[in-house]
Amino acid sequence: MGNNFLLIINPGSTTTKLACFVNDEQILSEEIEHRSEVLDKFTTIFDQLDYRLSLIEEKLTDNNVDNSKFTAIVARGGNMKPVSGGTYEINEEMLSDLKIGVMGQHASNLGAHLAKKLAEKLDIPCFVVDPVVVDELAPVARYSGTPLIQRKSKDHPLNQKAVGRIDAHNEGGTYEEMNYIIAHMGGGISVAAHNHGEIIDVNNALNGDGPFSPERAGGLPVTSVIDLCFSGDYSENELRAVLVGNGGLKAYLGTTDGREVSKLINEGDSHAKEVYQAMAYQISKEIGAMATVLKGQINGILLTGGLAFDDLLIGYISEYCNFLADIRIYPGENEMVALAAGVNRVMNNEEKLKKYSQ
Repeated sequence: MGNNFLLIINPGSTTTKLACFVNDEQILSEEIEHRSEVLDKFTTIFDQLDYRLSLIEEKLTDNNVDNSKFTAIVARGGNMKPVSGGTYEINEEMLSDLKIGVMGQHASNLGAHLAKKLAEKLDIPCFVVDPVVVDELAPVARYSGTPLIQRKSKDHPLNQKAVGRIDAHNEGGTYEEMNYIIAHMGGGISVAAHNHGEIIDVNNALNGDGPFSPERAGGLPVTSVIDLCFSGDYSENELRAVLVGNGGLKAYLGTTDGREVSKLINEGDSHAKEVYQAMAYQISKEIGAMATVLKGQINGILLTGGLAFDDLLIGYISEYCNFLADIRIYPGENEMVALAAGVNRVMNNEEKLKKYSQ
């Protein structure tokens, strides 16, 4: 087995994260910040492509990285058509769908394009791993209650599946052998039922399903939302911003930082405590729902994401859920590690490479 020298690219709304790995060892980590006054000059997300590419190349040069040593480039997957979990080689169909934004426009759509441009210069392959549109829902999970709307899977599969693999290894098994409930708790919160390696049910964390989170309102009474839509108080974009980006903890407490909320609670703020307990309550209810999806056959409840660093929140959730299964904590997102691991599995012939097609 030779060395896999990997460049990892993870574009976000205001940052582009870079990492270099030799096999599973990270040897470089950089985060490029993009000031809003610079990004505001670009009309569309794809107008940022050359700007971000030049900064990546500049950062690699500054760190004396020998690009000729790279064996592959890996990018965060964006809003292409729904796919099953796995590692996909970047092809023209994927690039086209990402540019169109068939499932929505987001900075992550740039990832495959950035990887492809760099890979072509070096004549090496490029990939995405477990993109945000991974959809493995069971047929019954797609029903919403009206044929006008179908439930979709849009959550945090990259980190969730990576955490599942880590825990399964720690428990002496494989991810494909296990049943997990995994809650990713960050700016958005997704709670998923993982059945033998597939996410068979999950709340659509991006589009307003499930628990409220630091910045999202979560699932709301539908007729009340209709009332807001036709109240005349909000334009469409204003209401979207109220519910996604400025909902949840931000709406109730003016912050999206769990550490600040914990500090308020420790200082005796009873309102902050009740709001935080309410968020934990809703997360716990979603975990309970996923326990029924798995029919009680649960190898573990795994809590991950930035909020999993917060012992106070973990304590609230544990009070509700520890009777269901053992709760294990994997704080943070570990996206760069997960991207590298996916390609390493393919390049080491531990997992089959998948093909994206329209």
